[in-house]
Formats: sequence, C-alpha cells, structure tokens
Amino acid sequence: MTQFQTFQANSVAKTNSSATDTQKILAGRLFDPYKLQFLPSQTITVSKSTGLIITVGSTSENDTRTLESDEIIDLRHLTILPGFVDAHVHFFLHSYGETSWDDQTTKESLVERTIRATVHARKTLMAGFTTVRDLGTEGAEDADISLRKCLSGPNPLIPGPRYFCANRAIVCTGSYGPKSSLHKNQDGVEGIIGAEIADGVDECIRATRRQIGAGADWIKIYAGESRLHTHTHTHTSACYVKLYELTLAFPDYRFRSRMDGISPGIAGAPLPTFGESELQGMINTAHSLGIKVAAHACNANTIATLLKLGVDSIEHGSTLIPHPESLIRLICATSSTIWVPTLAVSYYQVQFSGGKDPRANQAWKIVSEMFRHALAMGMDNIACGGDTGAFPHGENTLEMKLMVRLGADWRKVLKWATLGGWECIRPIGWETAHDINDGYGMPLGDNDHRFGCLRPGWAADLVGVKGDFEEDFEATVDTVHFVMKAGRIYKKDGRDLA
Repeated sequence: MTQFQTFQANSVAKTNSSATDTQKILAGRLFDPYKLQFLPSQTITVSKSTGLIITVGSTSENDTRTLESDEIIDLRHLTILPGFVDAHVHFFLHSYGETSWDDQTTKESLVERTIRATVHARKTLMAGFTTVRDLGTEGAEDADISLRKCLSGPNPLIPGPRYFCANRAIVCTGSYGPKSSLHKNQDGVEGIIGAEIADGVDECIRATRRQIGAGADWIKIYAGESRLHTHTHTHTSACYVKLYELTLAFPDYRFRSRMDGISPGIAGAPLPTFGESELQGMINTAHSLGIKVAAHACNANTIATLLKLGVDSIEHGSTLIPHPESLIRLICATSSTIWVPTLAVSYYQVQFSGGKDPRANQAWKIVSEMFRHALAMGMDNIACGGDTGAFPHGENTLEMKLMVRLGADWRKVLKWATLGGWECIRPIGWETAHDINDGYGMPLGDNDHRFGCLRPGWAADLVGVKGDFEEDFEATVDTVHFVMKAGRIYKKDGRDLA
C-alpha cells in the first residue's frame, strides 16, 4: 500500500467513527469520469463534518428501507456527477453585453465589483459548478484573495464554489488596458490597470513572488503573441486578415492599438509581451514556490516556448497557422500541460453582434477549426473553462455544449468538466501535502481536497441532473436539480437553498 493509499484508508476510517455524522445519497446513475461509464443504482455516503465521501457502492435493500430518514437523500430519479469545474472564470467581470471591459474597470468601484463577484459566485454554484479557477481580477486588485476566504470553510460567509485564484495576473508595459485617451504615455487610467506590470527578468520574478506572497493559488501570465512575420508577408494576405479579425473579436493585448484609426492592420497585430528569459523566470519561480502557471497564448511559437518551459495550462491557444497539426501534436505529447480552449467567449462575441460582425464570425470559425483539429488528433489533456465573465455567469455549461456541437464525445466532455478540472487545477505536490498533513494531524482546507470524481476520500461535491445525456445533452446538463459542495446541500428539487 502506498503512502497516499494509507492516507485514504485512514481518512475514511476516521470519518466512519460517527454514524450520526453521515448522510446517504441514493443515485439513479453515477458518472465515473475515469471509466467514462454510468453506474446504475449507487449509494454515496458522505461525512457532514469533513465534507468528504466515505463510501460509494451499489444501493442495497437496506438503503431503501429508511427513505423517510433525514440521513437519506433519495435522488434515484437523477443522474449524479462530480460537481462541474470551470477552469477559467473572472468573477470580478460581468458580461461585455452589459458593460464594456473598459467601463467596468474605470467606472465601477471596487466595492461594486466585489459585490457583483459575490452574486456571480452564487450563480455559478447553483448552475452545478462546485469549483472554479479565477484567472485575474482585471483591475480589482487583491479582492479575489478576500473573496476566497468568504467562500471557504465549513460555514462559508456566502455560497459559492471552491475558489482558486490568480490574483492580479502579470503583463508587460504598454500591452494592457485600460488606456487613457489623454495621457498616451502611461499605463492605466487614474491608477487602474487590468494586471500587474513587470519588465525584465528581475521584475517578472519579483511580481511572481509578490502575488504568491499575497496568497495566489496560480500565476497568470499574458504571454501574448510572437513572430507574426513568420506567418504574414503583406497586409493584404488572407492570413493577416484572419489575424486582425481574430484579434479584434477576441480581446488581446496589442502594443500598437492606438494606431486603430489610421492603420487598423498594424493596430490589430498581436505582438510578443514577454521574452523567453522573462517567461522562464516567472515559471521557474512559481514552480519553486509550489505554484502552477497559466498562460494566455494564441500564437504557435509562443505556445511552443511555453510548453518547453513547463507551463501548466494554455488558455485559449487557438492559432492561425495554416496547418496546426504539429502544434496540436506537441500539446498532446505534453500531458502535464492542460489546454483550456475557452470556446464560449469567442462564440459569445458572435452573439453580441447578432452575427453581423464579420470579424467576430471569422474569429469563431478559426477557434472552431482549431478545436476540431485537436479532436481529430485525439487530444485529451483538456479542461473546460469558458472565460466566463466576458459572458454571463451561470451560463458556464456553454463551454461543454459547444464542445459537443463541434464533435466531441459527450462522455469525454463530462470528464473534462469534472476530473479534467481537477487534473488542471490541483496544486503541485498535492499527494505529498496530504501525507504530511495527515501525519502531523493538520487539518485540510477547501483547496486541499481532491475533487472531480466521486470516490472515498474525495470531496463530497455532487451535482444531480434530470434527463438523458445521450438523447439531449444540452437540456440535461442545464437541468440541475441538486447541488452539494463539501457535504452541504445548496440546491434540492431544483430549488436554491442558500
């Protein structure tokens, strides 16, 4: 027996010590993301005090004899899955269809944005998402660290998912907004900047350490795009037009955006934000402190460099090279790096314009083609994350639905939205941390527990849906009747309880 298996057995034994602490959930079917199978008639026993699963097994006759007991929750009419995971959200943003990014960052106070974030957290949980990774406060400073505290513990101050956050994120000088129309030679507006600025290896390392010291679970780098000239020869080339269109519809970080009125082609060209040595400094520093790194990147050369340097997740990742197979093959071979394609944010750009903006339409076409290429090549190191916040919170399942529409096996999509989320978000050295904490009697916190699969010793994060995935995936994934996080029920019979 390994140390980790010993820890699991010890945890279950400790939890089993009090029968009054337990609650049984009778499931009509239970999804196993490891096997991509639905197991019929299962009983899940959870501990109320630890928020962990004690046992999972076939429902017995004895389980059904005491259905009137408060300790039995009869969900035999539902399909039970691990709680969904959205690996790319922004709780401190709301839909661009309501208010532009610039206006949110410059006209909404930190108090307003924080209150909105609490509303977004609740909507996300009630949609069945029991864990999220927030990849940047977008000008809301360190508010995510405090929000995480309010969402955590056995009696959280507000309802919401397990919350992993990336604090301010990191950009370089001149590349990010908001940008002043009066003071051209400055970053930000009235002191507000969408991310922390760092230039040069030393500053990049310092920013990484500062954000980790502030309490970040992740480091987010806006790695940008690089070597445009390798794919573009003239301003009128089809590749350049596609590049320009994608950049405008899918917000990027363009050094020369102020040229838009006189030379939109130049303004729309994405350029590198960090050099390889700067990227290496941030990634190595974060890893040495036990923190993973997510990178916003869409260009093939940038992505290849990030993979070489050991980045942990690629956000967006849609590339404009005519034949992306070699890049996709490289991502497939780098199983330690998870791809979060964020299809939903590009899809929503089309919806915002009512399908009338050719730039947004072209952007969605490119993103779709990239994802289909990845499916054809068998990519499986994928997690679901829609860049939720640019579009309405609570509509997080859109990413899953788009994946299925584009040809993904719906069983795999359910895996990417559950176990895939765990494999993406889980901390570095999580197995060792469990052994050490257990050995010294130290308690485990919300972000220490395993999630994304319903097994003994894992978090009691469950979602119950009504319907048949095979017959109607979209209607079923949206018909959430039951939500449990950490052994506490937040939604039952389709009604919110918090």
